[in-house]
Amino acid sequence: MAEATHTDMNQTNLASDESAQQRAELQRLLSSQPSDLSSNHFQQPHAEDEEINIDIKALIEISEDGLLSPLCCIYRVPTTIRHLNNEAYTPKVVSIGPFHHGDKRLQEMERHKEIMLKRFAQRAMTDLDSLVNFTKQSESKVRASYFERINYDKKDLVKLILVDSAFIIQLFIMTFEGRMIPDAKLSQSWLDNAISKDLLLLENQLPLFFLDELYNIAFPHNGRGHRPSFLQLTYSYFDYLNMQMFEPHLEIKHFTDLLRSCHLPRSLTRRSMFLPEVHNDILLYSAKQLEEVGLRFRSSSSKCLLDLKYSNNVLEVPRIRVDDDTAMIFHNMIAFEQCHYPHKHYICDYALILDCLINSHEDVNILIRERIIHNYLGDPSDIVRIFDRLSTNLTLSNFNTEYSDICGRLNHFARDPGRQMKRALKRQLLLSITGFVLNMLTLIQAIFSILQVVWR
Repeated sequence: MAEATHTDMNQTNLASDESAQQRAELQRLLSSQPSDLSSNHFQQPHAEDEEINIDIKALIEISEDGLLSPLCCIYRVPTTIRHLNNEAYTPKVVSIGPFHHGDKRLQEMERHKEIMLKRFAQRAMTDLDSLVNFTKQSESKVRASYFERINYDKKDLVKLILVDSAFIIQLFIMTFEGRMIPDAKLSQSWLDNAISKDLLLLENQLPLFFLDELYNIAFPHNGRGHRPSFLQLTYSYFDYLNMQMFEPHLEIKHFTDLLRSCHLPRSLTRRSMFLPEVHNDILLYSAKQLEEVGLRFRSSSSKCLLDLKYSNNVLEVPRIRVDDDTAMIFHNMIAFEQCHYPHKHYICDYALILDCLINSHEDVNILIRERIIHNYLGDPSDIVRIFDRLSTNLTLSNFNTEYSDICGRLNHFARDPGRQMKRALKRQLLLSITGFVLNMLTLIQAIFSILQVVWR
């Protein structure tokens, strides 16, 4: 018992001594100056820490400011819409600009681009050094025209844009002058056609300001004579797009922008705020459903594809040719609008309306019957898929006020109780007639079966 008591007393004394030491140490720390606290309890940075600090500072110094250049107009197609039809955005025979440069599939045309550069240089009224120096001076502006960072040094980018620009200018001149036949490669009509399509792709562009300025350096105004301007050459090359006969004075940024501009009306309508989740004025009925309640469709003679009109229970829609190029043309215009015109997406609006009208092959057949759609694909289901993909994953911040008004009036027309009853009666009558015909066919078949037995 005594030993136990003695042991407890010793442990108590030890604990008291430890507590006293801890209090003394705490008092010393509290009474220390900040410099003492730093020197005693904070280690100096190790060499590894210093390297991290240096790397972070260097990263900040070389990083861009993240601001959008006013020259920016060429984009990679967003992955959210590219995966729906990757082929529509990918060049088939020729790469223009840095995005698809080096693609092994397109190397054959790289050799011919060098031939075209030689022809351009021989034809130019300026020496080659002047053309190269101008390209060097413009390199930073051309680089700023791309939304994505370009991983080419100045030397390589200058060579790329000069070769590609010379190819385009020489191609346009040869086409304008009708001198494609002597060219062993470009005289092939299929290749000429494929090149013209590749030049419309959003990812396959050079800024038009550079092409125009390089052309003016090569062919100065005072010595050009009757040679057209580069903008006139461009409109001549893409004349099949200019259905509205626009004069070559539009301010366009590149050939995809030209493609879009040729489809816009001469006077753009106002935009209204548009929230598809809650807004009533988005079309809720397909062509078949609208026709069932009494709406008539009529082919419009307007040259502007976006010129939809509705009056007196008639929806007028301009004729549209649907062929192998339709998906490519619309996909690239829509991708450009999604990137560059987020509040002026008139082509997206049109695609949304067409997607609302077309939900099945029956809807397509109605529009074909009324000569609104000229079908060059064959299967109406292919047309359904095209317009379904065009409006998938679109981001719309507002809506064309004219379209909003048309959609609201069509929805009101289709919801009319009298028309809904008429539609229901028509459907019931059709079902009754169909049932009657089936019953009669069954009866006739039974009679013939009985007669066959009797005749045996």
